[in-house]
Amino acid sequence: MAVKPEGTPIWADAMFSDVEGAKSFYGDILGWTFGEASSEFGNYTQAYADGRAAAAVVPPMPGQEGMSQWCLYFASSDVAATAAKIRENGGEILMEPMAVGDFGSMCLARDPGGVVFGVWQAGTHEGFETEPTEPGAFCWAEVFTREPEKSDTFFPAVFGYGQRQMEDDTIDFRLYTLGKETMALGRMKMTDDFPPEVRPYINVYFNVPDCDDAVAKATKLGAVLRFGPMSSPFGRFAALSDPQGANFSVIDTGTIEGEMPKLSHVS
Repeated sequence: MAVKPEGTPIWADAMFSDVEGAKSFYGDILGWTFGEASSEFGNYTQAYADGRAAAAVVPPMPGQEGMSQWCLYFASSDVAATAAKIRENGGEILMEPMAVGDFGSMCLARDPGGVVFGVWQAGTHEGFETEPTEPGAFCWAEVFTREPEKSDTFFPAVFGYGQRQMEDDTIDFRLYTLGKETMALGRMKMTDDFPPEVRPYINVYFNVPDCDDAVAKATKLGAVLRFGPMSSPFGRFAALSDPQGANFSVIDTGTIEGEMPKLSHVS
């Protein structure tokens, strides 16, 4: 098994009160098919893009009904050691490290600015089987936070990320990198456009063949368009909230426009 570098986005799942509704929605928008619900693991249901593991949906745990949100997991070679780093750097462990059968081990955590995320130490389940450029695949993620300085200190300390800041006075955007150049994820400062009730979160992007078509389908099925569609050097993308309130984005990485932004290294 090829072990992914520490801090690589490795998996994504979401809780839904109406799991069948979520399966129908994301099946239509992203072309996913779904496996059988695993009753042994809380009816965890895996989603597939062209037959390969792409994400998962699960009913909410008791007390968390109606709190739909995507959760991104980062790779770790030792989930207990990563949990210790999270605590040492001001984060909070929401779910202690635990084994999930022989699939792997996980924990859930929150950064000092309130961003919830997961950690996954792979066993037989190695995470995403899809490639980022494939339809229906996870392809990118961004930390949305009102306190960027907290995330910029925390995530690099826990996962060893390098940092590169976008040279743009109108937007506070930073890349977290693995090694010298491999992009792990972005970090965006939430502006006043975000209502105060919107908590900091990690926004996950899924690849689609046509962004505008995906948005039209999604809104027809009850999703709320939050931003876009907009063309960029990375692809044409849009931000949505699904019918149960979970935030996500779609992006067509084959449709690019404009020059790549300038980025400066942060020491």
